[in-house]
Amino acid sequence: MNCSNGSYRSNRPKRMLLFLLLSSLFIIPACGQEKAAAPGSGNEEQEIPVLAEEPIVEEPPILYKAPLTGLPVEEPVTRRPLAVMINNAPAARPQSGLGQADIIYEVLAEGGVTRLIAIYQSGDETTRIGPVRSIRPYMIDLGESYHGVLVHAGASNDAFAILQQQRKEDLDEITNAGAYFWRDKSRKAPHNLYTNIEKLLEGTVKRGFAAEDENVPTYPYREEDDPGEGTPAGQVEVKFQLNNYRVMYEYDAASKLYKRFINDSPHNDLDTGSQLTAANVVIMGADHKVLDEVGRLSVDLEMGGEAVIFQRGSMIRGQWIRKSGDIIRFVKDNVEIPFYPGITYVNVVPNEPGFDSRFTVQ
Repeated sequence: MNCSNGSYRSNRPKRMLLFLLLSSLFIIPACGQEKAAAPGSGNEEQEIPVLAEEPIVEEPPILYKAPLTGLPVEEPVTRRPLAVMINNAPAARPQSGLGQADIIYEVLAEGGVTRLIAIYQSGDETTRIGPVRSIRPYMIDLGESYHGVLVHAGASNDAFAILQQQRKEDLDEITNAGAYFWRDKSRKAPHNLYTNIEKLLEGTVKRGFAAEDENVPTYPYREEDDPGEGTPAGQVEVKFQLNNYRVMYEYDAASKLYKRFINDSPHNDLDTGSQLTAANVVIMGADHKVLDEVGRLSVDLEMGGEAVIFQRGSMIRGQWIRKSGDIIRFVKDNVEIPFYPGITYVNVVPNEPGFDSRFTVQ
């Protein structure tokens, strides 16, 4: 008995140690396990939303450009140009539709007045254009250089002979196309004759002229971010002949365009009220010759000569040249000067008494 009791007491510490070890096996995992947060306690795990990256929107590439402005268009422009003679007498101002033209030439007519030859190819078809006026031989030349249908109301004797004898493709309100023009009764004749591209295209087809032309001559154009070249010139005044035909172009850095003025007043569109602007302004000198006592002129548009080009607030000195069957082009060091996309105004001034006397730059 004593022996057995002694063995029991001697094993008791070992049993206690074993019991403690086994208990710790259950306690340790329980201590390491995180207790789930009660719903609504504010300690729940929050899912962090993954923000989707905004897609990068790339501007669609420019697939087509208008031949005579270089501006982007949705589809190829193959419409045949229309060369419209626009009245620029004080009683005809402000005119309508000049802001829809691609290129505008300002030239002298007899008596020191000027006339505008507006070349339309890519503009809106329904905008009214006018007042329309008569044509001269050198105006025929300019319009045809762009493959244009000539649009006018009457002609000088020499111009009428050219139109008839050479069978020019023209729409004359007086002789062959009156249905495609209208008179505005709120203005006095002859400063009230209007038309639009839609009617002129209808007349073009009716007369059997081609309404499409994929070979219209074009210009090289600069990219919009091209810094350009030349010397600073924020303003230029052009002197044709008479004081009441003084034209000024003032550069607007915000729009990157030149605003047009006549006799120190903005030259506005009658219908929109907007001031006329240009991306490019050209002044070119040509020999002018008085033909008769009325003051009718011949203007040499073949020989070439001096020219200045205004773009983005700078002036480039160059020359104008003309090859047979081509438009007038502007070069510097025998390299053609690119235009910026947009409307271009070309001012044709007499060489006498000196080209530089015909404009003043500030």
